[in-house]
Amino acid sequence: MMDLGRLRALYAVAQYGSINRAADVLGYTPSAVSQQLAKLERETRTTLIERQGRGIALTDAARELAATAARILELVEDAELTLEEHRGEAIGTLRIAAFATSARGLLPTALGRLIADHPGLDVRLTETDPYDAVAAVSRGESDIAIVHDWQDTPLTLPEGLTRVKLGSDPADVLVHSTHRLAGKEFVRAQDLVGERWICQVPGSICHDWLVRTMRRVGVEPDVACSVAEYQTQLALLAEGIGIALIPRLGRGPVPDEVVVVPLQPAPSRRIYAVWREITSRRPAIAVTLSTLKRAWPERATA
Repeated sequence: MMDLGRLRALYAVAQYGSINRAADVLGYTPSAVSQQLAKLERETRTTLIERQGRGIALTDAARELAATAARILELVEDAELTLEEHRGEAIGTLRIAAFATSARGLLPTALGRLIADHPGLDVRLTETDPYDAVAAVSRGESDIAIVHDWQDTPLTLPEGLTRVKLGSDPADVLVHSTHRLAGKEFVRAQDLVGERWICQVPGSICHDWLVRTMRRVGVEPDVACSVAEYQTQLALLAEGIGIALIPRLGRGPVPDEVVVVPLQPAPSRRIYAVWREITSRRPAIAVTLSTLKRAWPERATA
């Protein structure tokens, strides 16, 4: 009989295309994954891996076996969900992927409450960009993702995922106190033409939002500093290096040298919890979603 762990290793390699990536996802060393595959080859008396330069390639037989392994693993997951559902307790490991400011502004309260109320639940948190967090949930690497999007930059979910909205998070323009816009009651997008921006890195939802917003007034934004962490953006703002648009969730105190100016129409990102629909049967998923909803009004916001 084929070992389930070895089938899981083969499926991970087929899914991610390399032993190193599969090892990262499974929490093993690359050597351990290679050993699992070697044992599976001996077990099945079949060549599964071929060397290609510095990498590896799956044989046709390996790809067919990986497809069968996917169906077996789905059945195993269904059995585990059924047992957990019957027990009715929030237990086991719960992996959460969350973007940075939600990890700082929302999750400390939520996870503290969750762990206190459900001691049998082993909660693991990873800070992850929304695009990557959704992909991680889709692949089964994470159980719940805390993500955001903007009205004109919607986040598309793959088939099999579902979500619930936790709330909305307004954003403001932040400038140095000596900036020409510092005394304004509010600004519009056209007032920001020609400015140097401090913004999140390309490929992030916030960067995409800025590009789309400024393109609507006919210009490409001049991003002088690509910085993922809002605290670093605030430090740069305090030196008058550029301007930024920063949401309030988890933003923290604004330096004395920085002025907050509302943008009209007021932009607001939507905050969601995302999970695989099949796992809705898990009590751990249900209690986590309920705890997140209760924690939203107590979030740390500017």
